[in-house]
Amino acid sequence: MSPEALRRPTAEQLCEDLLGRRLDQVDPEEQRVLRRIAAGTVMGPDADEEASIHASFADRLADRVAAVGGSWGFIITFGVVLLGWMAINSRILEDFGLHPFDAYPYIFLNLMLSMLAAIQAPVIMMSQNRQSARDRITARHDYEVNLRTQLEILRLHRRLDAMARHMGVPDEAD
Repeated sequence: MSPEALRRPTAEQLCEDLLGRRLDQVDPEEQRVLRRIAAGTVMGPDADEEASIHASFADRLADRVAAVGGSWGFIITFGVVLLGWMAINSRILEDFGLHPFDAYPYIFLNLMLSMLAAIQAPVIMMSQNRQSARDRITARHDYEVNLRTQLEILRLHRRLDAMARHMGVPDEAD
């Protein structure tokens, strides 16, 4: 075992030294941060990596549908298709001696739009739920980083104070 590993405080020691409480008195996130500091490990995967690890095919499909369905490209293309559908079924086919296959009031078009909305809305909601879960993971990671930073600053401050006392530098409070 290296000398550094021998000097490294345990999570229990860090908790009592920095927070003034026993490890079992702090919440699980604080315990996890203290254990990582004691072990000298870095953070785990970020929110996007963690979400990708647990994403199923259906989750990835919902994200793609939401990304496409919520884009200006989709809206513009869909608008052009609707206008084209209405133009073709109005007078253009009659000029060629054909009858419109979905004449005004465009009942088949309304059926297709209703079916699309009935399918697309829940899929987009699934994607939004996944984004909410990603946001919660991000918030948890941010909290962990902030807590770890505060604890590390506290440790460094105490080390500097101890070094100053050892060197005989007077305390600022004196």
